[in-house]
Amino acid sequence: MTSVSPWWTPHVHADRRPRLLARNRIKAALRSWFSDRGFVEVDTAALQVSPGNEAHLSAFATRAIGPDGRGMPLYLHTSPEFACKKLLAAGERRLVSFAPVYRNRERGPLHHPEFTLLEWYRVGEPYGVLMRDCAALLALAAETAGTDRFRFRDREADALAEPERLTVAEAFWRFSGIDLLATVAADGTTDRAAFQAAVAGAGIRTAPDDTWADLFSRVLVERIEPELGQGRATILCEYPIPEAALARPSPHDPRVAERFELYCCGVELANAFGELTDADEQRRRFMAEMDEKERIYGERYPLDEDFLAALARMPEASGIALGFDRLVMLATGARRIEEVIWTPVAEAPR
Repeated sequence: MTSVSPWWTPHVHADRRPRLLARNRIKAALRSWFSDRGFVEVDTAALQVSPGNEAHLSAFATRAIGPDGRGMPLYLHTSPEFACKKLLAAGERRLVSFAPVYRNRERGPLHHPEFTLLEWYRVGEPYGVLMRDCAALLALAAETAGTDRFRFRDREADALAEPERLTVAEAFWRFSGIDLLATVAADGTTDRAAFQAAVAGAGIRTAPDDTWADLFSRVLVERIEPELGQGRATILCEYPIPEAALARPSPHDPRVAERFELYCCGVELANAFGELTDADEQRRRFMAEMDEKERIYGERYPLDEDFLAALARMPEASGIALGFDRLVMLATGARRIEEVIWTPVAEAPR
């Protein structure tokens, strides 16, 4: 077996260094862009009482020991979202954060256990403004890296082109022939049996114990995501309510939410919301997510009651999280996320 030299080996570092310097230039350019538009950059604490309450996010757990020797469970955050929204409740209007975040059970060409999320929030502004932000930042990142093309493996996209806008329902119909919203009621309930029949009819495998969410994810991953962001970026918007735990319902159709994701070269780059500010509804959704997590993984995370209290006072806002490392990958043509991280976490022995 051929051993792989560690990242700190001089010849390996010399190969990686041009992309790492490009990372620094892109970060500086993005920081300047936000500063010019009146955003306040904030640093959020990585240790939180809850790492987030999405069923498929896995966190790193630790324990804080006080001077009296008593312990308190804490988690490394999976996103700075809860902390940023508390700052919005405190009165901030435009926030941006380059936050190191931590997610367990994730390792691969596009996944690293510690990575950087670029999050920003706009109080009193519609979430469509974030779509324009994304187009501007894609172009700025590419220009700073000295290119007008994004690349990942055999895929390319024009970094300067206006992103395509595609609803989730349109994508399901275009790439799988499934009428997605026919399985979602106005109150957000879903028809699993009808959805399973439609998915099976599209030639996609199903299992008797599949939930509606399982089926949704399988179609998205197998049929839709590989087609997105080809030639130019894609904004995939109007997610069904069951797939938007942190977003408010659309005023145009109660079956969908103000959520979009940004894709480029088949890579998911960002996740955006018209933020939900109904604390009671947020609690209900979090509990449902944790019930699902317990069903699948046999564990659940506590709710951040401080966050829910702040949410009740938070003004209407729109927010987005963008994978900064992935953006640098696309701008520099890197094939693995470790190529654009200064000091990657060592992989477990195989």
